[in-house]
Amino acid sequence: MLQLSKYSIGVGDRFAHQAAPQLRACMLAQDQGIDVIPVWNKSNREHMFIGSDPCSVRAAADAAIKQLGWSKPYHVDADHINLDTVDRFVVPSDFFTIDVAHFIGQPADTADVEAFLTRHGELIGKLDIAGIPEAFHTTRDSISRIAAKYFIAVREAGKIYHHIASRRGEGTFITEVSMDETDAPQSPPELLVILALIADEKIPIQTIAPKFTGRFNKGVDYVGDVARFAEEFESDIAVLAHAIKRYGLSANLKLSVHSGSDKFSIYSAIRRAYRKFDAGVHVKTAGTSWLEELIGLAEAGGDGLSLAKEVYTESYAHREELCQPYAAVIDIDYAKLPPPSQVARWSGEQYADALRHDPACPHFDEFDKNVRQLLHVGFKMAAKMGDRYLRILEQSEESVSRNVTHNLFARHLKPLFID
Repeated sequence: MLQLSKYSIGVGDRFAHQAAPQLRACMLAQDQGIDVIPVWNKSNREHMFIGSDPCSVRAAADAAIKQLGWSKPYHVDADHINLDTVDRFVVPSDFFTIDVAHFIGQPADTADVEAFLTRHGELIGKLDIAGIPEAFHTTRDSISRIAAKYFIAVREAGKIYHHIASRRGEGTFITEVSMDETDAPQSPPELLVILALIADEKIPIQTIAPKFTGRFNKGVDYVGDVARFAEEFESDIAVLAHAIKRYGLSANLKLSVHSGSDKFSIYSAIRRAYRKFDAGVHVKTAGTSWLEELIGLAEAGGDGLSLAKEVYTESYAHREELCQPYAAVIDIDYAKLPPPSQVARWSGEQYADALRHDPACPHFDEFDKNVRQLLHVGFKMAAKMGDRYLRILEQSEESVSRNVTHNLFARHLKPLFID
């Protein structure tokens, strides 16, 4: 069976030009004695926005591996797929993030829930989970409510998994199930019920993305109670270890953190937790490389800076339509966005300082989270530029790749896996 390594990083690449710089960051981590496996991910929605094909992600990853001589595993993730979108990913991808968020809460058949309760009497009563100080006390009604909430979603995940397996073959791919788009974080009993349902569906998941407390906005720091997050994260790891033993799930089952990019406030809590339990972790860093492309273009000056400013101007003009699909994961104060006329006067350094999210930067007081979040979703404006954007991107390759590698290694891999 194809196994996901203990530590892995999900790297996004909107325009399939940053695979080598991203891989260099993983090689720098390897030089420090830590193997972090790159997983290139791109959702169907992003492919549709850009007009790209899933095969382009595989081609870019394979080319980077060959160019840099990487000998460790690597993967290509069909991110947030469902039964309607999965088929175009079956050949190029070997990692599938199954997203069944819109099935959570759909009414389950009473007979199905009753059958689940009959199979899993161990979930009712006193639940002792190693690593969690206090036992949980559940009732048949409380477990019934949890099972009813997630039953249809897990069944749909099973349909998607078995569809992929029928096309690719059992054991030839890695499966993740996403449960993070719910109204509140799952309690340990809820997560345990979800894992029991997954085991019943015979889905050999290797990562699961639960809901955590706080906001995980795109490209900016975590907003919430860090101490509470740390407690939840440790509890979730403990539940996974319990479920592995109780339900025969994959021994390397690990937590996946979605929208994990730039969540600097919680990286130390994540690191402490997985080390405490000797567990693995998968962190998705989404669109940070796209933002580093813009920073690199700005620092390159000339046509690169002009292009970066044009992307901002177009993003500002279309800000509401760009942000609407991401409303749940961005918080922008439109009144505080600088007008394009102001940005047009910025130097390359000013543009980079406004966009670069680096608390250690001497000019961090110039950082603008509103600008960063807008440009995070503004990649569609660059996509409309077509070959012109890619041509200038390639002309600015030294500046861009330097920023992409430094961002991924210094701001993400080091605090998560090394420091």
